[in-house]
Amino acid sequence: MKSRWLKHNVFAVAISLAAVLTASSAFAAKVQTFTGTVSDAMCGAKHMMEGDPASCLRACVQKGSKYALVVGDKVYILDTNDKSSSDALDKLAGQQAKVKGEANGDIIEVKSVAAAK
Repeated sequence: MKSRWLKHNVFAVAISLAAVLTASSAFAAKVQTFTGTVSDAMCGAKHMMEGDPASCLRACVQKGSKYALVVGDKVYILDTNDKSSSDALDKLAGQQAKVKGEANGDIIEVKSVAAAK
C-alpha cells in the first residue's frame, strides 16, 4: 500500500514539475533585434518641431517623452533602464539603430543599442 502511495506521489510531482517548466518557458520573453530609426514617443515617425529630427527628439525627451524606434510603419516605445542605453539613443537621434530587447506589444525593454550598419 505504501509503495503504491509513493509511486502516486512521485508521478504527481513529476507532472507538476513538467507543467511548471513548460509554463515558465512559454512565458520567458525572447530577446529580439529591431532595426529602425531612433525617435521619441511623442512625435513617433513624424517630428513636429522645425529643424532637424534629432533636435526635436532631444527636446521632446528633455520634456519627458520616451525614446522610440520607428520600424517600418510601427513605432515601438523604448523602455531603457540604464544610462548607457539612453546615451547611445541620444547619440543616434534620428539615425538608424539596432536595438536588442524584449518586446511586449508596442514596448521594447532595451538590453543594448548600437548603430545599424
